[in-house]
Amino acid sequence: MIQKATRFPGGIHPHGAHKSKLATAGKPLERAPVPDRLTVPLAQHIGAPAKLLVQKGDALFMGQLIGSAAGRISANIHSPVSGRVLDIVPCVMPNGLSVTAVLIDNDYKDTPDPSITPTADPFSLTPDEIRQKITDAGIVGMGGASFPTSVKLSLMPGSTVDTLVVNGAECEPYLTVDHRIMLENARDVIDGAKLAAKAVGAGSIVIGVEDNKPDAIEALRKAAGSDVKVVSLPEKYPQGGEKQLVYALTGRVIPAGGLPAAVNCAVMNVSTAAQVAVSVRTGMPLIERGITVTGLVKEPKNLVARIGTQLSELVLSCGGLLEGTKKIILGGPMMGVALARLEVPLIKSSSGLLAADDSDMRPEAQCIRCGRCSRACPMLLVPQMIDAYARKNMWDESKAQGAQVCIECGACTYVCPAKRQLTQSCRTAKKMIALTKK
Repeated sequence: MIQKATRFPGGIHPHGAHKSKLATAGKPLERAPVPDRLTVPLAQHIGAPAKLLVQKGDALFMGQLIGSAAGRISANIHSPVSGRVLDIVPCVMPNGLSVTAVLIDNDYKDTPDPSITPTADPFSLTPDEIRQKITDAGIVGMGGASFPTSVKLSLMPGSTVDTLVVNGAECEPYLTVDHRIMLENARDVIDGAKLAAKAVGAGSIVIGVEDNKPDAIEALRKAAGSDVKVVSLPEKYPQGGEKQLVYALTGRVIPAGGLPAAVNCAVMNVSTAAQVAVSVRTGMPLIERGITVTGLVKEPKNLVARIGTQLSELVLSCGGLLEGTKKIILGGPMMGVALARLEVPLIKSSSGLLAADDSDMRPEAQCIRCGRCSRACPMLLVPQMIDAYARKNMWDESKAQGAQVCIECGACTYVCPAKRQLTQSCRTAKKMIALTKK
């Protein structure tokens, strides 16, 4: 294990990235009001939607299972409050897809499900027992990927993991909820990492945190002791990318199209690690999460909100939108998704909500072949070529250029002087290549 971070190729330094975090970096986590009604989608994760277990009129406990994992890659869904099922409704997700959701009437009693029981000594559990508790709790990657955590910690035959890499980089501009989790809940982050390492059989744990969060680094080091390494990473985007982080912290190169397990690593976000500790210790499943609400809102905040809360409610918790808001982004400005409306529920992967103006919305111009996109690409691709082929529906040629390797970080679009929508072209090419396989 290397002690000093290795710099990954490519990457960028978004203008004002550090300054953009100042509005909320010093804001402690604050609990958002729990609304009268919550909309809980059955598809909040990569993989198959959960199987509906309730019907209209059913009484609910807080933490009760309302959707069971359907297949190997799926995740359980739980009621975030006690109350009653008002209806089973279609719900439009941030990606525009419509999924089934449970509309819940909150009784404001937060009566926990009787099946929820704490574990006196989580570290006495076997690896199988830890994985089962993570499965039962419906934990998924909370940094945005939303891959079921129990699946990530279940190795394929013949695979081994010797290092658990924990992502505390939070390199996306504006977002600070992971920063606050590390600062305020450092013990949970460390305990969750240790439990996950035991579950996957990793003998080493290393946490990477960008050097613009010195207080978080100090908090983690105090909580870690000698058996967990906390490494300061240079501020560079996308430092938190899975492949970039593994390379920076271990010097290992994940092969194109490969997973961290290919180089004997597993990767987990700090918020996910903290949730593992909480759920294994208390038995309470994943029913709430932290989210940064920032940008053009009256009072930017780091909120802890129940899953299923409408994003519009979170904006109201921050005093509402300011004049000049032209777009709403779920996530950060680099990898986030622009929303058509705020009547969208908070889900397990929602880490940020950004209200922004239209100062960067210039029309596209012709590519001038400057090469900035290829120099910025952390995957060593030539985005301008993928873009050129994608615009002509030449998917085989896009594939030959490595479109499937793109991590959709947005660095190429950010640096393009012609404002070409390079990342969108890569995203489209990846989807079309996947469709042509079927």
